[in-house]
Amino acid sequence: MRFWLRVLAVLLASSAAVFGSSRSQREHGAAVFAESGCRHCHTIRNDGGNKGPDLSGVGRRLSEAQMRRQIVEGSKVMPSFGNVLEAKELEDLLSYLRSCRDKKRK
Repeated sequence: MRFWLRVLAVLLASSAAVFGSSRSQREHGAAVFAESGCRHCHTIRNDGGNKGPDLSGVGRRLSEAQMRRQIVEGSKVMPSFGNVLEAKELEDLLSYLRSCRDKKRK
């Protein structure tokens, strides 16, 4: 019985650590979004600019690979951030954008 209690305690502790790190990734990603100028063009939950698409539901609409490509390579209307963001900043920004899963309002 004690063995299983210890196993359960280890599992709970490790899952809390994983959740905490992903939450801190999302929080840092939100800061990267704001500090890198993304919100000058993009809106998330009615906060930001309107030159680019609303990203409130981007985590539901696009895959991580699609978001990564857009951020790193840019497009005709969006500048490339591949040489601007550090690897950790990019990963945290993607974590934040994946968490943006709002449904489109009618």
